[in-house]
Amino acid sequence: MTIRNWMKFFMVSMIIGGGVTAVASLFIRWNFFQPYITSGQIGEFIAAFIWMVLLGFTMSVIAQAGFFAYLTIHQVGVGLFRSLTLWNWVQVVLILVVLVDIVIFRFAPDAKTFGDWAFYLVLLVILVGAAILTALKKVKMTGKKHVLVSALFFMIVVTSLEWIIALMGRDENINTWLALILFPLVAVNAFQLLMLPKYNKQSAVDLAKREERRKERKRMAQQQS
Repeated sequence: MTIRNWMKFFMVSMIIGGGVTAVASLFIRWNFFQPYITSGQIGEFIAAFIWMVLLGFTMSVIAQAGFFAYLTIHQVGVGLFRSLTLWNWVQVVLILVVLVDIVIFRFAPDAKTFGDWAFYLVLLVILVGAAILTALKKVKMTGKKHVLVSALFFMIVVTSLEWIIALMGRDENINTWLALILFPLVAVNAFQLLMLPKYNKQSAVDLAKREERRKERKRMAQQQS
């Protein structure tokens, strides 16, 4: 990928992360914003909203770091197991391990009521549901069925590792942060997984044009000499 297209990829990811976090915060953390609205403190409301956007930018950077780490891990996994089929089975096992870990070691200790379990179940459904939809879209875009498992692995396992910041927390408002942080991570990761080929393709076109211009300049220089 060219630097120009990488910058576009980076900036769009940042915008998605900031925008999704800001919008989600108006619903998830309305009690945080409401006092500023009711008291007419518009400046304070805008400052709080901008803070949420910055939080989304941070989540976007974490998601992008996780994505490029995953690309490396995927290549290492294929090379290590010397079979895409075997590597896919390993990824399936890791997906199951991570989901069990989230439920037993992250959610269960804090789930005291039926409402708590319902809340955590909704978060898990959002994570897995978004992963399935993104993976199916990836298969449709590429026409390659074998990418389904890899896409699910990235959307579930890697997103969960990025989500660990909130999952490991024990703050009294941790449930709020669990929900708020999940949305930008899922959105940015889905965008990266689905749109990276587009930016790679554009980079190939740009490089071809650059090479053509280089050859044209060389040809013109030879004619002038």
